[in-house]
Amino acid sequence: MYQIKGKEKIFVYTGPDGSGRKTIAKMVATAFDMETVLSYTTRSPRHYEKNGEDYHFVTEEIFKQMQSQQEFLESVEIDGIHYGIREQDIVEAFQNHDYVYLTLNPEGTEKLKTMYGNGVVRIFIYSNRDTVIQRQQDRQDNAEVIERHLTHYDEIMSYKNSCEHAFENYDSPQVAYQISELIETFLDRDLTVTDY
Repeated sequence: MYQIKGKEKIFVYTGPDGSGRKTIAKMVATAFDMETVLSYTTRSPRHYEKNGEDYHFVTEEIFKQMQSQQEFLESVEIDGIHYGIREQDIVEAFQNHDYVYLTLNPEGTEKLKTMYGNGVVRIFIYSNRDTVIQRQQDRQDNAEVIERHLTHYDEIMSYKNSCEHAFENYDSPQVAYQISELIETFLDRDLTVTDY
């Protein structure tokens, strides 16, 4: 398993679907030199998702092949859909960056936390049930997908207190700013205080 060195950190965004995790993660990443590690999934892309940008979309056959070759650091199955993170992707991300980030469900987040301990900082992003429904409707998720997400809402919300940080998201730029301030505290910058 990859050993996290020095000031390297993995920031994991988790929370209910429709909470704005990915949006906020991308906003924060632009402020810092952060590399994302994408999950592999056997589900079909939603109409607004791009392969290689949101996920690596693969067939079940390819996923199982990768599993049998032990390429995944962790993999989970939720509602018959497989998700996995390749260790090689994390190793490569750390080659040029001290900070990497992922967007994961609580199960995947917990697995990474168990593996890497203090090297993982969990950031829980959430909104109330009505807001996440509205956001999923706004991005034109179909009723069946929304319903499936909602069956996990309470279970996912119960993970909030396990995370190091939690942010209620009703204003993505504001939350991204708060998280950026949080990440600043991890930066090992030599700030010189000068009197004017």
